[in-house]
Amino acid sequence: MKTRGSLNLLAAMLLAGAMTASAQPRQDFSKVEIKETPIAGNVHLLEGSGGNIGVSAGPDGVLIIDDEFLPLAEKIEAALGKLSDQPLQYVINTHIHGDHIGGNAYFGKKAKIIASANLRSRLAAQTNVAPSALPVITFTHDTSLYFNGEEIKIIAFGPGHTDGDAAVYFTGSKVLHLGDQFVNGRFPYVDVANGGDVKGYLKNLDVVLAWVPADTKIIPGHGAVGSVEDLKKFRDFVQESIDAVQQDIAAGKTLDQAKANTEFLDKYKQWRNGGRWLEAVYRSLNTNKA
Repeated sequence: MKTRGSLNLLAAMLLAGAMTASAQPRQDFSKVEIKETPIAGNVHLLEGSGGNIGVSAGPDGVLIIDDEFLPLAEKIEAALGKLSDQPLQYVINTHIHGDHIGGNAYFGKKAKIIASANLRSRLAAQTNVAPSALPVITFTHDTSLYFNGEEIKIIAFGPGHTDGDAAVYFTGSKVLHLGDQFVNGRFPYVDVANGGDVKGYLKNLDVVLAWVPADTKIIPGHGAVGSVEDLKKFRDFVQESIDAVQQDIAAGKTLDQAKANTEFLDKYKQWRNGGRWLEAVYRSLNTNKA
């Protein structure tokens, strides 16, 4: 019971980060620097603290994917100003966690926020949400935005990392931002409290891999820009994790026993917090039984 409470607290902290700076994880944001990296075409990557920010900067203006933590909003805005003298027009949210959409309250006063209908519903149900933090354009199915000379496809996922995940594909630049449906060089997470489902997580990866061009550059929610081959390896890791934990559940093992069964994770020992990942998989498989 203590472990479940800890997970719920963590989810609440991440979500609260989308609304107020006071609920942020304790960090000296004054020391954070925003790093910019060109990816392809009009697409750039901004890295500070929190989720990776995708940027389209061109003649139509600026579009960003996710906006990290609220205390970093002015630094992010300054970094965008170095890429373009055009205004910010759109913010696309990939999912509800505060390290990805904490800046909504700031940027929502300047641009239109786009997100899944589930994300907006969950965010609107929370207390102390600034009106400007709420998405004003929502979707339940894949949709497209034509901006800066290319079609930008917004991909609506079924429950995976959460139940409000989305990805963004720049069709001309061949850049895909996957949010936390893909993290590079670390263990992912499935947020059961916000509708996440590990089998859905795997399904979402399979859906992407069925159509994504082989030369696509992939911006993960966290970590370095990757390739389609990196995504395939990540997908196989998720499958391996599900298979291992399912065997433990079928054998009647408790959560603690399943978390101790980490032999198959040895090859990922350089990643962070495998126990937390196994716990999320175990809880998801027990919560979302088909």
